[in-house]
Amino acid sequence: MLEKGTPAGEVAVLAKAQGFLKSEASVKAARGLSHFGEHALGWFGLGVLGAVVDKKRRKDWLVASAGVVGAHAASIAVKRVVRRPRPDHPSVEVLVGTPSKLSFPSSHATSTTAAAVLYSGLTGRNLVPALVPPMLASRLVLGVHYPTDVLAGAALGGLVGGLIRRKLKKNP
Repeated sequence: MLEKGTPAGEVAVLAKAQGFLKSEASVKAARGLSHFGEHALGWFGLGVLGAVVDKKRRKDWLVASAGVVGAHAASIAVKRVVRRPRPDHPSVEVLVGTPSKLSFPSSHATSTTAAAVLYSGLTGRNLVPALVPPMLASRLVLGVHYPTDVLAGAALGGLVGGLIRRKLKKNP
């Protein structure tokens, strides 16, 4: 649905965020993150790499990788129920293609947060601050999600990742 006139609500917040964050370098980086995170493939690949490198915890890495894919699948299921359309307003510039017209929640935010939570537990380093904010910001820079889409995606990814991480800790 094309909204006309002065942006209001989340459209206004998205337009301001995009205007503030958008530069040639940030768009290039955001597109790279978008391609890496598409269908959670980059995060899944990193988990499989972890399984190859860390033979003692191979099973944990594979479970974590599957958890990232599961989080992504959960976000797709929620998208199909909620059916919120992506931003469509003249004040928002869409800078990348998307596989669907559905926006809520951001699957990139979901899988990235799940990967950050799960892989933090396996690496012993808190990866969340380094991985999650850039991905969330990238979705706004590219104009493909409302702010609540990325926040809800991060919450869903954190929930799925946290539940699986807790299960991994119980099974040494």
